[in-house]
Amino acid sequence: MKLALFDDHRLGVVSADGRAVVDVTDALPWPHDPDPLTAGWWRALCRDFRTLAPALAAAAEQGAPRAVTDVALRAPVLGPTKVVAAASNYGKHVAEMHGVQERTLGRVEAWMMEFDVFLKAPSSIVGPGADIVLPADVVEAGHEVHHESELVIVIGSGGKDIPVASAMEHVLGFTAGLDITVRSAADRSRRKSYDSFSPLGPWIATTDEVGDGSGLDIGLTCGAAVRQSVNTRDLLVPVPQIVAYASTIMTLNPGDVLFTGAPPGVGPIAAGEELEMSISGIGAMTVQVR
Repeated sequence: MKLALFDDHRLGVVSADGRAVVDVTDALPWPHDPDPLTAGWWRALCRDFRTLAPALAAAAEQGAPRAVTDVALRAPVLGPTKVVAAASNYGKHVAEMHGVQERTLGRVEAWMMEFDVFLKAPSSIVGPGADIVLPADVVEAGHEVHHESELVIVIGSGGKDIPVASAMEHVLGFTAGLDITVRSAADRSRRKSYDSFSPLGPWIATTDEVGDGSGLDIGLTCGAAVRQSVNTRDLLVPVPQIVAYASTIMTLNPGDVLFTGAPPGVGPIAAGEELEMSISGIGAMTVQVR
């Protein structure tokens, strides 16, 4: 199933071809709260999706489809308690970062070449079609701002100390995300947490659609130029292990978001550019840089 949030943060089920959406909000067993800051219904949906899925599927069959182009798609998550991001999770990206750090920092930080997780501010999340806004202080300082196109996990039931073998039972599904990053000597979380630095979309493909997230093609283009192209089979630490590892550090709550790591091909973005990101089995989104 593909789940979208649209218009006044309504819940929709997206057709298999990604062209239509059916509003299934009224099939939920609780009132709809359109305020994204208090929308506990969304986290409850993430937690209870397996129980609610039959009713949502029936509502999607019976409802009137609307063209996706006729609705305003929102970020496909609401009020996550945290955004967790994996670092150094593609071998070729780790290799390219030596050159990036030499150019932008004048040195290589060896500890940053090891897999680990860090936090981004949930307030950095925006939806498909939103603008990435380059911060004035960053531009004035002459720092590069880079794109990092990533597979993103959305947590379902969540938990603490989740075993690898059962990790996927705690996952709702996946979406596409851009982890926008300032290249400077500042802390990772600061450099990646500016408003608009976590575009997500266009919707969530649940695990019944895309399994454990392995074998998916990720692509990022700018105009006619291919910026990034990779398959998630190249992840050094695959999705179940990311979920299990993160849960040993912090409790993963329903609706939390986990970026799985930047593929190779990261590079600067500039005002006026248009970035299109796609992940096979999920969908595509386009964002503007200003």
